[in-house]
Amino acid sequence: MFKGKTLLITGGTGTFGNAVLRRYLQSDIAEIRIFSRDEKKQDDMRRRWADSRVKFHIGDVRNEQSLKDAMAGVDFVFHAAALKQVPSCEFFPIEAVRTNVLGAENLLNAAIAARVRRVIVLSTDKAVYPINAMGMSKAMMEKLAVAKSRVACQTTAICCTRYGNVMASRGSVVPHFIRQIQAGAPLTVTDPHMTRFMMSIDGAVDLVLWAFTHGNPGDTFVQKAPAATIETLAQALTHLFKSDSPIQVIGTRHGEKLYETLLTREEIAVAEDMGDYYRVAADNRDLNYGVYFDTGRSEVSVKDDYNSHNTKRLSVDEMAHMLLELDIVQRALAGERITE
Repeated sequence: MFKGKTLLITGGTGTFGNAVLRRYLQSDIAEIRIFSRDEKKQDDMRRRWADSRVKFHIGDVRNEQSLKDAMAGVDFVFHAAALKQVPSCEFFPIEAVRTNVLGAENLLNAAIAARVRRVIVLSTDKAVYPINAMGMSKAMMEKLAVAKSRVACQTTAICCTRYGNVMASRGSVVPHFIRQIQAGAPLTVTDPHMTRFMMSIDGAVDLVLWAFTHGNPGDTFVQKAPAATIETLAQALTHLFKSDSPIQVIGTRHGEKLYETLLTREEIAVAEDMGDYYRVAADNRDLNYGVYFDTGRSEVSVKDDYNSHNTKRLSVDEMAHMLLELDIVQRALAGERITE
């Protein structure tokens, strides 16, 4: 389906963009456009990949014109650009709105105007029952994508994907813990009982591809994923590195939850189980006097949401096995000092 096509990735210099390049440059795709603000990271990618099919566009999703320029002739879009750091968005919430909400609107407007065939927007579990500015802005992005999908479905199919923690991605605690282990310092843990969904970057790309292949306009997809406590994650890393670094509890950061949720109880009641994934279809009826979700049953249990406390819980050994699949862990075990 990508043969001879052009793909645009916003925020494409991040972990997700590099993972997409690693996979899709092995196909017969015609062109991949990397759209971001960071010319240094773009230059690093240009040198790393050295492939004429990869094109780079400097721009900001806050600037709709720069998106329009990059969108000409594009067939598909993966929208990964976002402010993702919870504390940063807590202290500067309007900046989260400008990038995660208004930037997403700019992206969707440009894609619809260019008659892009399919757009996948990347969201987060923090958008579900949000308590922090980052999650709230991502929740608004999801609502915006679903609303745009209703009016653009004849030309542009817009779908959402939600992620848990993508291990070793930008801002992930995994590189932070590895640096602390290499320095012989304690591993600083906010709350040892805090749980998070654990996903690999390849799993994140698989989710986008699944949504791309199976999505209808307005659909939201999540991948079924295991979870672990932060203490289990820290113990797994000290086990792998044969480190005696102690765990130091430093307290919860601004806007953090004890656990994250991938599907609300209202969504799980109408979700389609697709094996490794759930799909939640948009309600495309006239909503002037209707309801957003018709659960098909009179009660929805408060225990029915899908969260990192009630999914499969990884043991230390299982967590260590997942970590061994990460490139950054393999490099560190081989003796490389981790600085990123």
